[in-house]
Amino acid sequence: MSQQTSLPLEGVRVLDLTQVQFGPCATQVLGDFGAKIIKIERPGDGDICRGTDPFITEPAGESAYFMGLNRNKRGMALNMSKPAGARIVMELLDQADVLVHNFRPGVAERLGLGYDTLKETHPRLIYASGSGFGPSGPLAHKGGQDFLAQSLSGLASRNPDADGMPQLFPTALGDFTSGMVLAQGILMALYQRERTGLGQRIDVCLLDVLITLQQQEVTQWLLRQKEVNWVQQNLIGIFPTKDGAVTLVGVFRPNPLGDICKALELEDYSAWPQYADRASWGPNRADIFKLLAPGFAKYSTTECLKRLDREDVLCAPVLSLGEALAQPQVDANGLMVEFDHPVHGRVKTVGNPLKMSSVARTATRGAPTLGQHNAEVLAELGYAPSDIARLRSEGVIA
Repeated sequence: MSQQTSLPLEGVRVLDLTQVQFGPCATQVLGDFGAKIIKIERPGDGDICRGTDPFITEPAGESAYFMGLNRNKRGMALNMSKPAGARIVMELLDQADVLVHNFRPGVAERLGLGYDTLKETHPRLIYASGSGFGPSGPLAHKGGQDFLAQSLSGLASRNPDADGMPQLFPTALGDFTSGMVLAQGILMALYQRERTGLGQRIDVCLLDVLITLQQQEVTQWLLRQKEVNWVQQNLIGIFPTKDGAVTLVGVFRPNPLGDICKALELEDYSAWPQYADRASWGPNRADIFKLLAPGFAKYSTTECLKRLDREDVLCAPVLSLGEALAQPQVDANGLMVEFDHPVHGRVKTVGNPLKMSSVARTATRGAPTLGQHNAEVLAELGYAPSDIARLRSEGVIA
């Protein structure tokens, strides 16, 4: 199939009022595939992510956190609480297909941007809202945050350390996954609008997404009140080698324990009576791992992988982030993208993992500096240079 020069979402206009990670993840994926995103931030501090990067040292430094989540967007620094700022937002909404926000309940309504109001004045608008715990209910008022949702969803308790203490995943699983679900909802609403001519409201919350992420475990619990832990109940784990570590996944084979022993030239522990039954492997996992550990320790990581691959045992090296990014497979996948940034020049970041046969490339606009496109966007709305200067002097724009 021949590749197209246009992008799938060209012509779709998105007004982005989100910040931190969840919402920006959703709008970034839309921008990657051609949607025209205008991101509104507060004058002064802007998106919270601009101020949470601990490694900014230079006076004009820009947050890597922000740059990783806000490419392919134009940025405005706009005080929406001022009447002139609120008027500009409504002018932008008049042109928008989608509004995305992650305000706490009640904030959008105070700004005149509640769904019940806008669906009357903008019936074609797709209104996408992200929250921590849902738009109603006893936790609706609580500030949404990924690690809190990990705890409330049961995810942290299912990832205990050696002492049984629940552990947080250091990557914001909920934010990224919820952002993708929110983007999915927006795309479905756009498709339905083609048939009905009407927009609709979309709500996604971190709590729901992280519970859904555990759908197999949830179903097992609801059906049998049994806990599932794929790692602790199987021959799955990480073993030190002579020069690193290897992840072992001893499943999907008739006798993975026997295959591992053969690969590492160990006695076949699957022939021992106490380990002959597969059902015994989970309860005896710690003892089996103690028996396997010397087999890994006597070889380098490369040699371990070669031996395990020969027996078709699932395995992989444990890489640092830098090593992961440098591996040839990532390069072959074309995952990294580069864009021009007004402060840092040429910047590289991780691109969109979705590949489409008829799309030659994704968009590559760098993340905006705070208020970078104020004048440009206002000029498109018909504001004269003198109007823009007045708005700046009045503190409506930065």
